[in-house]
Amino acid sequence: MQTVVLAAGQGTRMRPLTDRRPKPMLPVAGRPLVEHTLSTAVDAGATRLVVVVGYKADAVRERIGDTVDGVPVEYTVQDEQRGTADAVLQASDHLDHEPFVVLNGDALYDDESLDDLYDAGPAVASYRVDDPTQYGVLAVENDRVTGIVEKPADPPSDLINAGAYLFPAAALDELDVSESSRGEHELTDVLERTIESHAVTPIPVNRWLDVGRPWELLKANEWKLTEIEPAINGTVSDDATISGPVRVEAGATVNDGVTIEGPALVRSGATVGPNAYIRGATLVGPDASVGHAVEIKNSVLMRDTAVNHLSYVGDSVLGRSVNFGAGTIVANLRHDDKAVRLTVKGDRVSTGRRKFGVVVGDGAKTGIDTSLNAGVTLSTDARTGVGESVTKDR
Repeated sequence: MQTVVLAAGQGTRMRPLTDRRPKPMLPVAGRPLVEHTLSTAVDAGATRLVVVVGYKADAVRERIGDTVDGVPVEYTVQDEQRGTADAVLQASDHLDHEPFVVLNGDALYDDESLDDLYDAGPAVASYRVDDPTQYGVLAVENDRVTGIVEKPADPPSDLINAGAYLFPAAALDELDVSESSRGEHELTDVLERTIESHAVTPIPVNRWLDVGRPWELLKANEWKLTEIEPAINGTVSDDATISGPVRVEAGATVNDGVTIEGPALVRSGATVGPNAYIRGATLVGPDASVGHAVEIKNSVLMRDTAVNHLSYVGDSVLGRSVNFGAGTIVANLRHDDKAVRLTVKGDRVSTGRRKFGVVVGDGAKTGIDTSLNAGVTLSTDARTGVGESVTKDR
């Protein structure tokens, strides 16, 4: 099945983590986010992949290359992000006049559900949520989709559009849709046209995650790190204690007195310890450093990041080449039982998580004895002074 994967957006809700890289390249369990989607598509039956790129397109091309798991990959560029229908329109010259699948490149799906989508006729992936008002909501009658409503105040169901579609060949002639009230050309308008002329089946998805904001990147790692194949290929001290699903890649070093409780992945070139503690779903990126008496809990540390002395990082995402000064402590818990709030595109919004720490952009550095409050964002190349207590974004 020919498959279009949308990976052109700027990832503005994920900033500052996307200031220097496209969102599809953010790390999830040791692989770029979009690679998980591409591999799942291949396993489900994709025989040709067309990846729509835009923002920092070269980074995607260079990483993915010409094939994924033996399936050929082609690229098309969406120079201006004008919506999902426009993105597929840019890919249409690469498609035969046959049925085709469209997947959001920043979403994760369980393997079985995507298999079901590929085996269906015209279909859309569906997922049940407690509050559907922030999504595109599907109206369904007799196991057939009869309509879709964007972010309705009075939803027709709790079944939302999960951003995966199997379109009939005729939909290739319906991609040039009008601009929506949001100023975009929406793929849901193409779905509406398909619903009018075809029986479209809602395919229930057992597990799905739209990775649009930093805490969802953390959640993606929590999911995918549980699926890693445990292996000790690096250098691990006899005095270290490792339990649960843990993979230490070749070229990584785990020193004396370290305890790692998986799921955890220590990438090539990384060093841990001595006397460090890693627990929860944690990714220690390539060439990262976790030093003496440092505790890392349920967090993502990207490439070249250093947390070297007497520090605590919990439920946080640290970008590339971050350096935490000695004694830097991250607060990651609200004692009033409310969810931690984070700034997304200028607005403070709920993460839905009582435990969430900080988001730190590439190149940021903290002075010694810095305290970072739960929900703080440090921008790219930000600095804190010695002994600072940071309670607002920097």
